[in-house]
Amino acid sequence: MAHGTPDSPEAIAPFYTRIRRGSPPTPAQLAELEQRYAAIGGVSPLTERTRAQVDGVRAALEALAPGRYVVAFGAKHVDPDIEAAAAVLAASGVDTVIGLVLTPHGSSMGAGEYLARARAALDGACHFVAVPHWYAHPGLVALLAERVGAALAAADADRTPVLFTAHSLPERVLAGGDTYPQQVEESARLVAAAAGVPRWQVAWQSAGRTQDTWIGPDVLDVVRQLGRRDDTDGVVVCPIGFVADHLEVLYDLDVEAAAAAAAAGLRFARTRSLNDDPRFIAVLADVIHAAAEAA
Repeated sequence: MAHGTPDSPEAIAPFYTRIRRGSPPTPAQLAELEQRYAAIGGVSPLTERTRAQVDGVRAALEALAPGRYVVAFGAKHVDPDIEAAAAVLAASGVDTVIGLVLTPHGSSMGAGEYLARARAALDGACHFVAVPHWYAHPGLVALLAERVGAALAAADADRTPVLFTAHSLPERVLAGGDTYPQQVEESARLVAAAAGVPRWQVAWQSAGRTQDTWIGPDVLDVVRQLGRRDDTDGVVVCPIGFVADHLEVLYDLDVEAAAAAAAAGLRFARTRSLNDDPRFIAVLADVIHAAAEAA
């Protein structure tokens, strides 16, 4: 399961209405989102990237256990949606459904919503097993550490901090004991340690335009603050909460954060996205297979 994205400029307006739970955006809000998509080429590559990930997982699971797995994809905000994917699996005659959300961390407002929708759609037709948070998987940590190292290769690591970013959430979500920020902090610590990074911190990005207070500090604010320090020449951003190129990476980081760094007099680099890297696909297949074996 993944977020989903509009696959054409014409699909942006209905997509925006859908993520706003049926409330159409104002003309100004729509124009701003359309401008963001235009800045990255008109549409996000997320549909293509997710399709490649799903195809890769299907092939990896078939190689791992021939004939055992049926793979279906469902999106949160576009078709085929989560409910359609659940129906496909139920109709295929499987007795157990393994739910994997394509985000390594979990929150009640994030992965929790995907999993709840899948469980409700199956309505007891199959045994449902949710894949546990997988941000600490050794294979994932190693992959991200390598990417951090590559981004730092041409920089002075002592003068170039690494910012590990994830999608911000409203602070009210944390009132019930949601551990999302702690998970992100822990995964950043693991990757920083594996990469031997001397300076790092967690920053948050892509906060929604609502009246809520969102988790901070915001990555743009952190970049501006770093620009005022005498011991900092550049910044590397690792979007540790995201597994593919999409709007929040290609615009919020590669355009907005890069511009903030340039204005602050800092060199900017961003770690390469995981996308359908075969080693990442192997991580996904491993966590699915482990959940199936445990079930």
